[in-house]
Amino acid sequence: NTSIMMLSTSLLLFLATCGVEVSSFSSAPMLATGAAAQHRQMTHIFSMPDDPYPSDYDADDLESTEKTVSVDMDENDAIIRDELKRELILLSSVTNRGSCATTEESNLVVDLVTQLEALNPTADPAANCQGDWELCYSSTQSFRSSPFFLAIRSFLGDDNKQIAESAFDIHDAATTASRVGKVRQIIDKNNNELVSEYEVSVGLLPGLPVQVKGTVITSAEMSVIRPESWELEVKGTKVKGSNVPFLDAFLDDSDLEVPVGEAYKAVSGAVPVSTLKTFYVDEGLRITRDVDENFYVFTRA
Repeated sequence: NTSIMMLSTSLLLFLATCGVEVSSFSSAPMLATGAAAQHRQMTHIFSMPDDPYPSDYDADDLESTEKTVSVDMDENDAIIRDELKRELILLSSVTNRGSCATTEESNLVVDLVTQLEALNPTADPAANCQGDWELCYSSTQSFRSSPFFLAIRSFLGDDNKQIAESAFDIHDAATTASRVGKVRQIIDKNNNELVSEYEVSVGLLPGLPVQVKGTVITSAEMSVIRPESWELEVKGTKVKGSNVPFLDAFLDDSDLEVPVGEAYKAVSGAVPVSTLKTFYVDEGLRITRDVDENFYVFTRA
């Protein structure tokens, strides 16, 4: 329909602006830059299909470096966890959720997060995150916790990671004047849906004490695929709680939603799949990482 076609066109324009070539609308997006294409060509030239590994060891002998879930069953460690959480929440508060953290403060948070993940008290953390959560710290731009931006990162892929990073930096710079309110995630009891709520206000005109406010709500289908991992597929985005006269009542009373997932299907044939990993969760705090190892600390709302 018209809304899907308009959003599809917007996605294509966004990609073109970022320097990404979408060569076809096949089920798998054909994305390439000159450097990425050259890299693939060189890899092909020097590949050795008959002997892909050196003869002195076998690939099966290599230990996996992938991070796995730790489950701490020692009841005495509860005191240590509580102290680490107090320090983490305090740093989150004084650094405005990490947005104004110094290098020293950022390093302290990384250390606290790493220690907490090693002391995780919950088996199968990804399956035990139901409920309402509020973001208290982010190691990157807070908006990247939304399935909308997670989908963009997944769509562009690892070959175009730098393009995605540049696009996020541009978006961050463009919204510098805005003030971010509550950032929440709601996970349903069956682990089938994640809803992101991002509250923001921005000045209408420089020098005027007038702000436009609203909450951007993005929903995603969710599935637990491993003890620590979810897969997300973005569904739609809408705005609620606007303070613009007439528009607020229309948005709040209607179910008007931009079908982001359908737009991706129109552009590439499939909805991008985003992976989030949770290595720590208890009754009051959750630590979740994205594909780039950025971490987001949430507390119970």
